[in-house]
Amino acid sequence: MTPRSLAKPRSPAQPQQRLDWRALLRDAEVKPVRVLLSVGAGTMALGSAVGLAAVAAWMIAKAAGMPSPAELGLAAVAVRFFGIARGLFRYLERLVSHETALGGVVALRTRTYEGVARTGASRVLGLRRGDIVARMGGDIDAMGDAVVRSLIPLGVAGTVSLLSIAITTAYLPVAGATLAGCLVAAAVLSGLMTWRSARTAAHAGTAAAARVSTATLEAIDGAAEHRVWGTSGAAADELRAADLDAEDAAELSARPAAWAAASLQAAQGAALVLALWLAVSAARHAGLPPTDTAVVTLLPLAAFEAVSAVPAAVQQAFRSAVAARRVQAMVGGAEPEGAMARGAVEGAPGLAASDAPVPATAPLRLEGLSAAWPGMLPTVPVTATIEPGGALGIVGRTGIGKTTLLLTIAGALAPAQGKALVGGAPVGPDTVGRVVAMTPEDAHLFGTTLLENLRVADGAVTEHQARAALEAVQLGPWLDSLPAGLDTRLGSGGNTVSGGERRRLLLARAVLCPAPIHLIDEPAEHLDADGIDALRALVAAMRRQGKSVVIVTHDLGILDVVDRVVSLDGS
Repeated sequence: MTPRSLAKPRSPAQPQQRLDWRALLRDAEVKPVRVLLSVGAGTMALGSAVGLAAVAAWMIAKAAGMPSPAELGLAAVAVRFFGIARGLFRYLERLVSHETALGGVVALRTRTYEGVARTGASRVLGLRRGDIVARMGGDIDAMGDAVVRSLIPLGVAGTVSLLSIAITTAYLPVAGATLAGCLVAAAVLSGLMTWRSARTAAHAGTAAAARVSTATLEAIDGAAEHRVWGTSGAAADELRAADLDAEDAAELSARPAAWAAASLQAAQGAALVLALWLAVSAARHAGLPPTDTAVVTLLPLAAFEAVSAVPAAVQQAFRSAVAARRVQAMVGGAEPEGAMARGAVEGAPGLAASDAPVPATAPLRLEGLSAAWPGMLPTVPVTATIEPGGALGIVGRTGIGKTTLLLTIAGALAPAQGKALVGGAPVGPDTVGRVVAMTPEDAHLFGTTLLENLRVADGAVTEHQARAALEAVQLGPWLDSLPAGLDTRLGSGGNTVSGGERRRLLLARAVLCPAPIHLIDEPAEHLDADGIDALRALVAAMRRQGKSVVIVTHDLGILDVVDRVVSLDGS
């Protein structure tokens, strides 16, 4: 396997569905009034540059005739005004546009989290962790950049071009028509030259950025394991290959961008030469005043500043579109309406929401249930019934698919075969978290307070309930030893607690979770003898409350807490 192949993403191919920009802007809560204000401020900023060029040209031509200072006074004031106004309106445009874009990013990120929560975990679980980070981070930021770097610059280019044409036409109509033709040609040519390469570069660049994020995160998270197994070199090669892919993607648009810049310069030069020829001809044959001649001649130099933003705006539009599709693929089907509801991953495991109501307390039935990721052999079919207050143990060798089966029971993955039913209704997005909850082996501890980490299970948990849960897993003395108690901040990922403390905190979450069916993956990992006793007492307490428990474990010594054991080894 070559280093470059190591950097290829594992996520399913994304379809090129049509992107609904109107719905996307609505999801981002982008208000047309604020966009118009941004375009207006940008127009005033670049329009001030055009005005400055026009007034300065008039003033230079007028001053050549040695007039009295009073005749130049108003022009001098206008020059100062346009010089100050350009910076002022540029600041106002940045202020309004960035506020709009950043507010849109916040709204999009909120909707994305809500969409992922509603659609189930099947789409997210099919992605590598770094790719998820790239989609939730850089891709959503790129979606917000569509406002600042594409929508507003294109609007400003249009309005400033019209303003420049109007000013030129007022002095010399034929020169105004010529300038209009050159501006349109520059915008169209540069846009077309950028179009195809921008689309290719956007797809390759976004995917490459995700690979860099994935490789970086995996190299950092697995640094200790890489040192132990001597795979640090392979991880570095993968990161290097991903970075090379990102460089290659950036170079895809370099040549077309250069040609686009050349076309802009050529159009500007043509506009300048034609304006000079037309203005001089009008001055010699039609009596055009020298001041008007100077304005008509020099105005194209400032008019093309707005059009020069077209190639970058086209590139950003494609980049934002690709990013939007990647985010939509992660939350496809989450919303009945809006852009964030569209964009399914073709061939990805999916779960349809059931219309049948799911009882709060009902038996969990597994009917010939087997689980598998795409390209993986399905697990041994499992048939079992767990009544309220019952417990099932699932065992098997490493890699046999125990966790995959647990994710399928939770409703996060579609079954390879068979069914998982709660009260006769299939598990799915309607049951995840509300009826069926899961505590994964690698569940995350957040960089916030101990109390907020426990509230992951239930946002309404009180301090008294949190303390009781910690005491149930025998963390009462540890809690008392913390100077800030429940307000103690934990490091992100649980790097400030031991492995045993982390495992018990996850078990405390299970105690606090109100779901009647709870799935626990490897609960005995990192627990000492006291921790194992606490686990037994915890499962017994959950069963007395009428909760059903399914445990996946390698530790056969804790299976005395379950009613039945299922092996996936086929024996």
